[in-house]
Parts: sequence; structure tokens; C-alpha cells
Amino acid sequence: MSDKKRVAILVSGGGSNMVSLVDSMLKDADHPGQPCLVLSNNADAGGLTKAAARGVSTAVVDHRPFGKDREAFEAELVKPILEARADVVCLAGFMRVLTAGFVRQFEGRMLNIHPSLLPKYKGLHTHARALEAGDDRHGCTVHEVTPLLDDGPILGQAEVPVNPGDTPDDLAARVLVQEHRLYPAVLARYLRGERDVLHLS
Repeated sequence: MSDKKRVAILVSGGGSNMVSLVDSMLKDADHPGQPCLVLSNNADAGGLTKAAARGVSTAVVDHRPFGKDREAFEAELVKPILEARADVVCLAGFMRVLTAGFVRQFEGRMLNIHPSLLPKYKGLHTHARALEAGDDRHGCTVHEVTPLLDDGPILGQAEVPVNPGDTPDDLAARVLVQEHRLYPAVLARYLRGERDVLHLS
């Protein structure tokens, strides 16, 4: 019996952060976690193909048939997570806002990565907002998920400089490199019970 924690990862698109998480677990024999599921609300998500290529189980729960009934969608979404016996859930580009009821099922064991230095710029369009504000530093944050959007305890942050002439796309690309460093590092620490904030630059 493995004593590794089972990690489910939720994606909506290409899954680059999911890949960084999965590869970190698969390539390190001493890693405290193992990927047990990659789950998407989008059957065409590229992350599903990448996960399957790495031997990770995948599942899809399409949100569209449920319309605006988020609770009904989440009642189906939770099933593969429970079937996979996930200990921890990582949101990695999962583009659906989760209800408080769903979050509370996994409170204290669900992480998210957000492309800003929280508490700045919760929500969308973070790179454009950082540029509009004239910030000289930007970055990403890994935090515990709570019912309030992008509001849980911060577990790690990584910074990048904002350069003259940067566009939102320039900034997004620079931040993504740091996301791929930060999220795996924080997850490993989190699974070992470490909650102090990790700072990368």
C-alpha cells in the first residue's frame, strides 16, 4: 500500500500547470503525492490527452447540459473525485466558479493557482490590470480554496518584473514560467504538512 496522498487535478484547457504537477509527482520517487485523476468540464481540453499520455486516469463532466444549475453540475463533478479517492484537489486552469457547497466538501485540501500577487487582482484579466495600475512587480499565487473567490490562505508566491513596453501577453508568458515552478513546489510542501508561505523570484 502506498502512503502517498492521492491528488486529483481539475482543468479546462491545455493543462500546462497540470503537466507540471503530474510530472513533478511521477519523476520524484520521494514525492509525497501521486496523481489519481485529471478531470475536466471540457471534453476537448488538451490537458486530458496530456494526462492520458502520462498514464493518469481522466474524466469529463460537461457543464453545458446543466445550464445555470451549478449545484447539479457539481453533484456530478464530485463523483469521479470521490471514486478516485482523492485526498487533495488541485485547480489548474479550471474555469468554473465553484459554489460554497462544493468547496466545503474539500476545504483544507483544495489548492488553486492564480495569476496575480494576491490579494491584488482577484478574478480575471490580472495581467492587464497590473499594467493599468503601473505595477513594477507581478506574479502568481498558490492558495487554499475557500468559498470566497481567490481569497484563501496564501501558500506560495512567485514574482516577475514588469518591464517597460510589456503587453498583457508578455506578462502572462513570464508569469506562466513561474507558475510551473511554484505550483509543484507548494504542492509537495503542502502534502508534507508545511503551511508557511513559499516565496520564489
